[in-house]
Amino acid sequence: MKQPTGSYPHVRVRDDGRAVVSQAGSVLLVETARKTGLDRAISAALAPWRKPRAVHDPGKVLLDLALAVTLGGDCLADVALLRSEPAVFGPVASDPTVSRLIDTLATAGGKALTAIRAARAEVRSRAWKLAADRTPDADGRVTVDLDGVLVVAHSDKQDAAPTWKKTYGHHPLMGFVDHGPGGTGEAVAALLRPGNAGSNTAADHISAARLALAQLPKKYRRGRQTLIRCDSAGGTHEFVAWLAQRGRWLSYSVGMVITEAIHSHVLKIPASAWTPAVETDGEVRDGAWVAELAGDVLDGWPKGMRLIVRRERPHPGAQLRITDADGMRITCFATNTPDRPIAELELRHRMRARAEDRIRAARSTGLRNLPLHDTAQNQVWLEIVQIALDLLAWMPMLALTGKARLWEPRRLRLRLFTAAGQLVTTGRRSILRLARHWPWTNEITDALERLALLPSPG
Repeated sequence: MKQPTGSYPHVRVRDDGRAVVSQAGSVLLVETARKTGLDRAISAALAPWRKPRAVHDPGKVLLDLALAVTLGGDCLADVALLRSEPAVFGPVASDPTVSRLIDTLATAGGKALTAIRAARAEVRSRAWKLAADRTPDADGRVTVDLDGVLVVAHSDKQDAAPTWKKTYGHHPLMGFVDHGPGGTGEAVAALLRPGNAGSNTAADHISAARLALAQLPKKYRRGRQTLIRCDSAGGTHEFVAWLAQRGRWLSYSVGMVITEAIHSHVLKIPASAWTPAVETDGEVRDGAWVAELAGDVLDGWPKGMRLIVRRERPHPGAQLRITDADGMRITCFATNTPDRPIAELELRHRMRARAEDRIRAARSTGLRNLPLHDTAQNQVWLEIVQIALDLLAWMPMLALTGKARLWEPRRLRLRLFTAAGQLVTTGRRSILRLARHWPWTNEITDALERLALLPSPG
């Protein structure tokens, strides 16, 4: 009996294969773009920047870049991945054409960005309608999380600067729509800022909130049904006042810095006033309690604001901070939601931690670095990243079920998008045959069937 010479089988490789398609599972993204009308909307938005007798549509070029980023690309040249599979992605522009378009859009500045954002907002409304009861507003409310992201720069790019974490790069402020425990999230704002931009700059939070609200369907751009949630970086008088401004009437859940006044009030809270914190399943959270502050600590803040503090026994080995009290970790947040138990409100605010998952997904989808030099170019890149993140949120929302809907970008790429297939042409139809032995082939085919049942735009 012949003994094996290694751990893996020896395979002979030849370069004469025909009708073989790599990244065949990415047809899920192409179909999502088609059913939501994203391709048409982006094409119409960028029509003013299409030159006479141009071969490639600027909207198609931008969407190709977003698809490349969705599949794991992190620079303009990675659009070559799509160019190698014309049967799936159609004709793809050359690298020089792609670079010229980015330069053109960067030169146009705010006009081009406004056009792209308007197209995304239009498509978002359609995607939510198609998803029916699986949308992030299924309960009639929408939650938007704002958070900053540090993007390290490995070269001297425009506006790159030292950051508060002693790195060097940029400090964008992002906004995400939370899909809740049954889904992921959508990127709705990306404000590019220098690396030394302040974490608690109220003007930047207001700008990011405006961008995020403009991406929502019109009925959610004002009113209590829209919740703006952020950490203590947003806990400034100016930002909270802007959220609660008459006529805007937004709900908010904003982290607060433990000031000396808050700390002194916490020390005066009687033991009977503390309420046990709860978990998502309704069970009591071990070693955590919440209480509401009142009195002069609310002076100067908008009317109707509630200040809720939480104390929790630190994890073993955790170091206490100067703002902690009696061996307990103290945190605080403000909200204007009335008539709801403080334990429920604290749990809602704690769910802001899902924004960290969205940031992790963004880092693996084009936000690990900003590949271009000029700030205007990198702002266009951030719009491309947001389109990619939209596709990664809409496709599971419309086509996947169960645990698959919660898969993050890396898992979607490894299990679905990288599946190979064989392209068969019969008559006037092209059929893509996926490998039967691939464990997730049924996930792909079932998802395509669900997308096929959706009405086409127009």
